[in-house]
Amino acid sequence: MILLGTGTSVGVPALGCSCPVCSGCAPRNMRTRASAILGLPQGNLLIDTAPDLRSQLLREGIGIVHAVIYTHEHADHLAGFDDLRLFQFYLGHAVPALATPHVCDRLRSTFAYAFTDEEQTHLGAVPSVELISIGLEPFEVLGVAVTPIPLKHGPKFDVLGFRIGNVAYCTDTNEIPPSSMELLRGLDTLVLDALRPTRHATHFSIEEAVEVARELAPRQTYFTHCSCHVDYYEWQSKLPPGIAIGYDGLQIPLV
Repeated sequence: MILLGTGTSVGVPALGCSCPVCSGCAPRNMRTRASAILGLPQGNLLIDTAPDLRSQLLREGIGIVHAVIYTHEHADHLAGFDDLRLFQFYLGHAVPALATPHVCDRLRSTFAYAFTDEEQTHLGAVPSVELISIGLEPFEVLGVAVTPIPLKHGPKFDVLGFRIGNVAYCTDTNEIPPSSMELLRGLDTLVLDALRPTRHATHFSIEEAVEVARELAPRQTYFTHCSCHVDYYEWQSKLPPGIAIGYDGLQIPLV
């Protein structure tokens, strides 16, 4: 797994912000919007199409996305959808995109031009995507079993984390139900939302995320979806052993 982006919805540096993190340009504080990609036996599985998708894939030298799974429908996780447009030529078919029925509906409405029956002027004018509805049961994609992890993103939004083998990716959450905690036992690596040091209505704070990591006790936890209030170089020395701030480009073995 590669963490393509580890930043909050506005990215870091944030527009108009002159804080030390945003103005300092330290490499591991430069965070694009949250996304990840996994190299699986049958291809590259992308988690979310962040607004920075094109630059993320170019930065990491990833030429093809073979399938996409979506955590939820917020813009910082969908808005790079149009960057899927070229992959139909390399794959020879539509890109499979797996999401809950609600997120599928949001993709159809937000990017209606890609799902119309109207004849296009030329091949590649719009993304060619096959929407595949998923529920809460494990599913298979690109030769690997994926377990959805139901999460709460504040009081109004349900999101999905995903477990692939002994690695789990859980962004955009401030509550993990007990049944989902059980699905996250025995991990080697947990990637977990930790927005900032102080509490937030829809995201874990660093302290809250540390408590989740301590309870689940994976071999290693990396925090993602971090704002400019999280200075990588400051927090690395403050976190307990086995817990670290993630950064764009971080490579995590799939064991």
